[in-house]
Amino acid sequence: MSDPRVASSEKPFLRTLAGEAVWPPPVWLMRQAGRYLPEYRATRETAGGFLDLCYTPDFAIEVTLQPLRRYRFDAAILFSDILVVPHALGQDVAFRAGEGPVLDALKDEADLAKLDVGRVLDHMRPVLETVSGLAKAIPETTALIGFAGAPWTVATYMIEGGGSKDFATTKTWAYGRPDLFGRLIDTLVQATGDYLIAQIDAGAEAVQIFDTWAGALPEAEFMRWVVEPIGRLTRRIQTERPGVPVIGFPRGAGVLYPTFVRETGVTGVSLDTSVPCAWAAEAVQPLAVTQGNLDPIHLVAGGPALDAATDHVLSTLCGRRPHIFNLGHGIVPQTPPDSVARMMERIRNAPRPA
Repeated sequence: MSDPRVASSEKPFLRTLAGEAVWPPPVWLMRQAGRYLPEYRATRETAGGFLDLCYTPDFAIEVTLQPLRRYRFDAAILFSDILVVPHALGQDVAFRAGEGPVLDALKDEADLAKLDVGRVLDHMRPVLETVSGLAKAIPETTALIGFAGAPWTVATYMIEGGGSKDFATTKTWAYGRPDLFGRLIDTLVQATGDYLIAQIDAGAEAVQIFDTWAGALPEAEFMRWVVEPIGRLTRRIQTERPGVPVIGFPRGAGVLYPTFVRETGVTGVSLDTSVPCAWAAEAVQPLAVTQGNLDPIHLVAGGPALDAATDHVLSTLCGRRPHIFNLGHGIVPQTPPDSVARMMERIRNAPRPA
């Protein structure tokens, strides 16, 4: 049985995920609440640290609503971060200016044993309060998206102690000690599933699973550490909260996008910037609702280049099959807010492709 929220005729985002080719296509942007907006920077300064912003419902609700006020996006996404899950499991996490996230890296089995799934939902109470507040605060025609990081991507941060260029330490675990690495993935699947279901219960109408570093793995390991865990999460949500759409984002999956969709069972899939739109229309859209994939730097460049890139996505992916207009990755801090307004006006006024 489908969830009545998904079939709501008042929310273009949910109608699209239910399989309708809505025109104009619904729009939201990854990282739509962020440093490119002066009002976000002001709120961030007031809040103090980044995690303070994530864990204080009043601040998190405010920054989530800011881009909706400017651009009338069709969906709001919870303002938080994928690294709240390892933080909730008991790992030290900090965000330092100029460095990004810094974690107390997992080094061995003893570190893994300290992670505690049982404390996750209690730790997440402020985040779930934010979700509940947003469900009441957003416009009636705007959908609310919950999210989490995928187990593989979150595991890379937990083992590397932050970002990485080659993920060598994580891959050494995955290739050389797959039983131990599998225990970490199992822990993350359980914690992430609990967290996503709690977000749905608090008011999220769809969820997105971000696997930002999926493209770092060869095919066999991609299947084992990206596809299999996200498939488990998707099946759990579909069983326990039937009708709630799940969007996967296996960034960098390339020609494995169709395999990802078929094997995970996701409702929708977000396309990164490298995916050719014409190929996606043929190979991916028959399998799932698509989302994406404008290059975020087109918003920085603006002008005719932005117009042409927007038109290309509209003409190849939208109108004939269900597609959600978005970026191929998150909006970047140097984006001029006026460029987003220009893109939105072009999408809203575009003629439907024949």
